[in-house]
Amino acid sequence: MQKEAKIFDAIVDARRSIRIYDDKAPFDGDAVKRSLDRAILSPNSSNLQLWEFYRVKTKSKKDELAKLCLGQKAATTANELIVFVARKDHWKRNAEFVFNEIKKDFPEKTGKKEQLITDYYTKLIPTLYFTDPMDITGSVKTIISMFGGAFQPIPREVTAVDVRIIVNKSVALAAQTFMLSMKAEGYDSCPMEGFDSKRVKKFLGLPRAAEITMIVSVGTAKPEGVYGKRVRIPKEQVIFEI
Repeated sequence: MQKEAKIFDAIVDARRSIRIYDDKAPFDGDAVKRSLDRAILSPNSSNLQLWEFYRVKTKSKKDELAKLCLGQKAATTANELIVFVARKDHWKRNAEFVFNEIKKDFPEKTGKKEQLITDYYTKLIPTLYFTDPMDITGSVKTIISMFGGAFQPIPREVTAVDVRIIVNKSVALAAQTFMLSMKAEGYDSCPMEGFDSKRVKKFLGLPRAAEITMIVSVGTAKPEGVYGKRVRIPKEQVIFEI
């Protein structure tokens, strides 16, 4: 096993969801900044990066947000709270930005590869991400995928709900990168879904289209902050070789 793999094993094994932090322990806020910088490098669907990260660090604001997290100790005792937000509504802006950046590296004479990239960002992405209030376009796309899929493999997740899930999966990848990074920095974390999403959005001034994927608390764990031993379903029930 390579040295890097052993280090990564140690980080993954040491990461636990912490329910109580030692709020008196020293805390380096720059570790959060570095970890968010790393989170931005996370893989995501079509490189659209439809995420926003809100770092809540001032005590008054953190205490206010902790109440919206139902007052759970994982929030009230944390040094900081980071809100991971899915922004599906930014798809057009981000697609244009990414495509314009990619085009800068196109050769003077474009070929098949460049045309595929162009079609992907100017045709496929708009087709997938555009939705109307009643998602009638989603129903049409579903019918098209059903007929097209009768003859060849084709993406089936084309409705507005499907795309929301896709975006939230990408945000979750960024959150995992962030939590592993914080563990590598010597700190602990806890991903939380126990919160009032409507009030959190109002607290952050977010529009209706934004979605809270999760809120992650960070700090230094107290011994009693780990609730019991780690339990995992047996490998043979979840890992399969074909």
